[in-house]
Amino acid sequence: MDNNSIYRFNVYTLSGEEISLSAYKDKVLLIVNTASQCGFTPQLKELAILKEQFKDRDFEILAFPSNDFGGQEPLEGAAIAAFCDNAGANYPVFDKIRVRGPYAHPLYQFFATRKDNGRLKSVPRWNFHKFLIDQLGHVTDFYYPFTKPTSSKIRKKIERLLSVAR
Repeated sequence: MDNNSIYRFNVYTLSGEEISLSAYKDKVLLIVNTASQCGFTPQLKELAILKEQFKDRDFEILAFPSNDFGGQEPLEGAAIAAFCDNAGANYPVFDKIRVRGPYAHPLYQFFATRKDNGRLKSVPRWNFHKFLIDQLGHVTDFYYPFTKPTSSKIRKKIERLLSVAR
């Protein structure tokens, strides 16, 4: 397997089931660390709008709740699921993880280390930091929290990745 791809990582669903990110092979992904009590929380709805815009394409959004910033994700498990459902989430929301520091989930350690991912070094500075992943599982870009999911910058890059012949 390609060591520069995210497919080597496993994550947990909100119900505790372990899955491999290789389940998302051949899809363009937007991976986002989320929180239910953040000023950027309305982006949960914008993520749903973005998902809907690409609904018939090989595109998926993966949300990873995190309490790393200001204690803005106090919810756990079923409470996170209920909150995200109420926000209209039409994309997978995974179990709460750490996204920065020495206890960061291995996926986020991978994003933070250019030597590992072969492309960039980016550590979330706040909730709703976004990573764009191509169909081969390679990180291609990142966006700071203030970049809305529905921005033309993100949509154009997704469109470009989706139109690349594999």
